[in-house]
Amino acid sequence: MAKAMTKSKIMDHLAGKVGVTKKIAGQFLDEMASLAYKEAKNTFTLPGIGKLVLKNRTARMGRNPQTGEAIKIPAKRVVKFRVAKACKDAVLKK
Repeated sequence: MAKAMTKSKIMDHLAGKVGVTKKIAGQFLDEMASLAYKEAKNTFTLPGIGKLVLKNRTARMGRNPQTGEAIKIPAKRVVKFRVAKACKDAVLKK
C-alpha cells in the first residue's frame, strides 16, 4: 500500500502545477484549512471533493466493551465529511 501524501508533498505538487513557490502553496493550504474550520458550522463545501457538516447526535445507550455494562452516551455535536458524487466516481472509476 502506498504512503499517504504529506503536507510537504502536497505543497510541492501544487507549487509545480500552479507555478508558485512552495511557501505560497503552504500558506494557501493553511488558509483553506482555517476557512474550513471557521465555516464548518454553516457547511463548508469543496466543489468536486465534498463538504464538512456539523451534526447533532442524540443521547443513546451503549455498552462498555470490557465489562459489558450498559452506559449512557450523552448527546453531542460532531463534524462529518460527506464525499461528493464526482469524487466517488473519480476514485472508484465508475
